[in-house]
Amino acid sequence: MSILDVEAVRAFVTISELKSFTRAAEALGTSQGTLSVKVRRLEDRLGQRLLERTPRMVRLSSQGEMFIEPAKDFLAAHERALSNLAVHRRQFRLGIACHVMGPEVPVLLGRLKELDPAITMEVRLDSSRLLLDAFMDGTLDAVIIRSDEDRRDGTLLCPEPVGWFASAHYEHRKGRPIRVVNLSPHCSVSNLAAQILTDAGIPWIEAFSGGGVSAIIAAVSAGLGIAALPRRLAPPEFQDVGEKFGLPPLPSSSIVLHSSLTDAKSKETLRAIASAFR
Repeated sequence: MSILDVEAVRAFVTISELKSFTRAAEALGTSQGTLSVKVRRLEDRLGQRLLERTPRMVRLSSQGEMFIEPAKDFLAAHERALSNLAVHRRQFRLGIACHVMGPEVPVLLGRLKELDPAITMEVRLDSSRLLLDAFMDGTLDAVIIRSDEDRRDGTLLCPEPVGWFASAHYEHRKGRPIRVVNLSPHCSVSNLAAQILTDAGIPWIEAFSGGGVSAIIAAVSAGLGIAALPRRLAPPEFQDVGEKFGLPPLPSSSIVLHSSLTDAKSKETLRAIASAFR
């Protein structure tokens, strides 16, 4: 009967989720070579090939497809067993800027819970400036914001190019002001877009103002106007209309992570956050 090594199974699951040895190594704080050895030993122990590797991609083999869910259950049971011995539940207070919240976040939260089933998470969505203030006064343990909201060093997660987006059926009448869909007045992306239009002498009006990216996407989908959106968040059915309507380009920034946590478990959590965005 084969005895499974917890860290080898964790390596396999992380690689399968991130589809990359490089990103998995970063998330787990180890090297690609170490992960390769762990996965190979796991495959040898099971007598099955779990991953198919090419220079461009990593994917589950048919045997890996059958093993992945039991592997996740195995890790969850292991973490539950350890957490039952813990005296205190760990609390993690994370702030995510509204215009940063994207498709990575559900994956991220699931990954954090998998890493530590006993964790109690508090996630706050707000403007970068308010989140940074909360981080500075100790209300939040970590924040994910845009780099142009802060002049101090943080951990770079990914670049954040921005474009002008509209629905596929949106029509702009020449000679009329550009109808702009904005986030809240505290949003740096909206404020910057407005300033760029004004500086370029392009007439514009605010057609809609919402409190979050989901509201902005809904308004653009309804054809209410054009929005300055990070390309990462723009739905595939949206069209980039910057060149089409002669709009000035929007500068790119980056997404950064700030954290005050230094213990080993928290560092593992922060590596998971970084790998989800990268």
